Amino acid sequence: MIGKLNHVAIAVNDLDAAVTLYRDTLGAKVSDAVEQPDHGVVTVFVELPNTKIELLYPLGDQSPIKGFLQKNTSGGIHHICYEVEDIYAARDKLLADGMRILGSGEPRTGAHGKPILFLHPKDFCGTLVELEEI
Repeated sequence: MIGKLNHVAIAVNDLDAAVTLYRDTLGAKVSDAVEQPDHGVVTVFVELPNTKIELLYPLGDQSPIKGFLQKNTSGGIHHICYEVEDIYAARDKLLADGMRILGSGEPRTGAHGKPILFLHPKDFCGTLVELEEI
């Protein structure tokens, strides 16, 4: 069902410092920051030859990243994202297997403009998993 690793998302307390680290220290190609009001985050993508790193910074007081950063004051890995060919088929198989989908269970549009779902971390070895239709 799952395909390639699309990205690893890292929550950061200081977006400018994180961009400088990846761009200037590590020499990576880094995107511009984009506000994602529907998700309560600002995203920056670090492009790697085989995948991406998504830097997440809170946007607004209701940002899910804000709570994550309060618990993880240094920041850290927030989630991993796998590609799937058919988000609905993936969802239906996971639900049939007893897995939990976060939110309404209906795909919503993610930062790349494609349908996404998040899977409950307790069902996936303590890791928040995002699925993105390619």
